[in-house]
Amino acid sequence: MSESPELQTPPMPATGKTSHGVPGWLVALLAVASGMTVANLYYAQPLLSSLRDAFHVSTAGAGWLITLTQVGYVVGMLLLVPLGDRLEKRRLITVLLAVTTLTLVTAGLATNFAVLLTASLISGATSVVAQILVPFAASLAPDHARGRIVGRVMSGLLTGILLSRTLSSLVSDLAGWRVVYLGSAALMAVLALALRAALPQHAPTTTMPYAQVLRSTVQLVRTHPELLRRGLYQAAMFGSFSAFWTTISYVLTGPRFHYSEVGVGIFALVGAAGAAVAPFAGHWADRKLARPMTGAALTVAAVAFALAGFGQHSIVLIGLAAILIDTAVQTTLILGQHAIYQLDPDARARLNSAFVATFFLGGAAGSQLGSLTYDAGGWTAVTLLGGTPPLLALLYWASERRAGPQNGQAD
Repeated sequence: MSESPELQTPPMPATGKTSHGVPGWLVALLAVASGMTVANLYYAQPLLSSLRDAFHVSTAGAGWLITLTQVGYVVGMLLLVPLGDRLEKRRLITVLLAVTTLTLVTAGLATNFAVLLTASLISGATSVVAQILVPFAASLAPDHARGRIVGRVMSGLLTGILLSRTLSSLVSDLAGWRVVYLGSAALMAVLALALRAALPQHAPTTTMPYAQVLRSTVQLVRTHPELLRRGLYQAAMFGSFSAFWTTISYVLTGPRFHYSEVGVGIFALVGAAGAAVAPFAGHWADRKLARPMTGAALTVAAVAFALAGFGQHSIVLIGLAAILIDTAVQTTLILGQHAIYQLDPDARARLNSAFVATFFLGGAAGSQLGSLTYDAGGWTAVTLLGGTPPLLALLYWASERRAGPQNGQAD
């Protein structure tokens, strides 16, 4: 049986709260923490060319670094995030960040590629802290403002994803790729202390044994068709997103553009413009526009890959495609999370676990298929690969029933 969560927050002055009753500093902290932790999954993307040369592996072999990191994230989503409903969240977050710190140190000191892969797998699993913080924010927010609060926290998370590439490129160029991992380890240690001191205690929402919590996560997928549908939409989008960003560094550093790692990092900044859509997506969700805006986002993603393919000799067109892809992916992510959080307020961590695990499987597949496709057929083949999942998802979207009472949205 589920129990109502008990949130123990320290008293806040009235000036510290926004119009929706959530302390502004806490929303900001959750946004920054989410961005910092999820960035660990993406630091390696613009470094693949350097890591390939440093460890003497193939292009496809280097791609396994991104794939295994995302696989680790899926494992963490399935086995660790459901603990957010079972354990006190602040303590769980602190432990996970401590483990992340140790694995990032190991990655930074790795002397062979196997050690780096193993450390990346484990740090990927423990970096799911971001996906414990997002439902935490949803629990704080009143119903009428939940989309906006989640959107603001997610804007921090998505900014972390996008800026991680730029940061890792700049740091690697100045001090080497090892400092990227060691620097992130230091940030995780500081973040663990900050969250431990600042977060309110949040009691478990269930007393079920751990094994039963895991079983109930699977049961939620069966009970709520909207959860599976939203997961599949996002799997398609995230697979395309991962294929693009895993291979673009090869394009930019190749004979066509001759970019340095810093150049790749600066290019990654264009995608950060897509993070600006997150609050708008939350607003659309609150206005019950999830279905039409999902269809629009899927369409934009497919068009973006066509643009990237036809404009492969133009950095302006590829940059525009990057902005459109990131904007579309972020839109469907916010809309999807808003929809699933309404399905069962006492199981938000488990709902988020199933949702994110589903679409990160798509991301892992996209990363590896993108590397293999680029190795075999170049950038044109990657754009064809990346444009296909959004189109398939759009066909699936067309089968969605309008204004169904079970999906918590209306048109």
